[in-house]
Amino acid sequence: MVASAPFDNWWHNAYGLDVTILSPPHVVLMSGSVAIDIATLILIGGVMNRSQGRLRAKLRRLFLYVGGIFVMHACFFVSEHTGKEMLHSATAYLIVSLAAPVVLVGVARASEHPWGHTAIATIYTAGVLAQLWILPLFPAQPKLGPVYQNVTHFIPMAFPLLLVVPALGLDLLWRAASAWRAWWQATSAGIVFLVCFVFVQWRFASFLISPPSRNRIFGTHYFAYSDTAGFMYDPYQFQALESTRAQFWIVMTVALVIAILSIRLASIWSDSLKQIQR
Repeated sequence: MVASAPFDNWWHNAYGLDVTILSPPHVVLMSGSVAIDIATLILIGGVMNRSQGRLRAKLRRLFLYVGGIFVMHACFFVSEHTGKEMLHSATAYLIVSLAAPVVLVGVARASEHPWGHTAIATIYTAGVLAQLWILPLFPAQPKLGPVYQNVTHFIPMAFPLLLVVPALGLDLLWRAASAWRAWWQATSAGIVFLVCFVFVQWRFASFLISPPSRNRIFGTHYFAYSDTAGFMYDPYQFQALESTRAQFWIVMTVALVIAILSIRLASIWSDSLKQIQR
């Protein structure tokens, strides 16, 4: 993370203003964040696995908190492809299936908390809402050009994805599926995650592009100073990332397969976290 700072400064001097989140310096930065997330989970998990009683309960809460931060980092990493205008396209759901389930399920199952998935998703949601509601309170002005939006305060990230709903579904499923075979668990969990997420996020996306969402609560009226919204494109219109209905369903099927594989990988990871003793 520290190394990414001078790299990013050099990148701006050489190539100008960033036009993408996934620039090389940002990838270095986020890779460092992910490494810290994983290392912190390992450190807490090692002590938690050796503890009992109240100490274990406290460590488990801290473990779940780090899991929520990890989900926040993962969702930020793919945020360019999960904006409100993209959430009626299957590609956005495929990308979320790549980023979120492996962390959400891996940490929740390693914690052995009965509501682990919901707790992690709630922490993620609270963290994103905090920056959405707090950052715009502070004055800020653009120092680089071009400036397309009149910005006078910090611009936050978008409203959080509604991961708390599929997380609740996974917690409820786990009560019935804990004794199932591993691949049956992964398949059922992948279906529950994607179906629940698409069901709520698709409808909520329709609200996010509507006028009632353009306020401080939902934050859809915020645009970065370099954003050409309203000039080069309509920010309140869905973008079709798939050209045909058949392509949409093909991508959505791939998203389901990715969700199942991600959850199976998460289960293997959670087993390894539970075995750490020092």
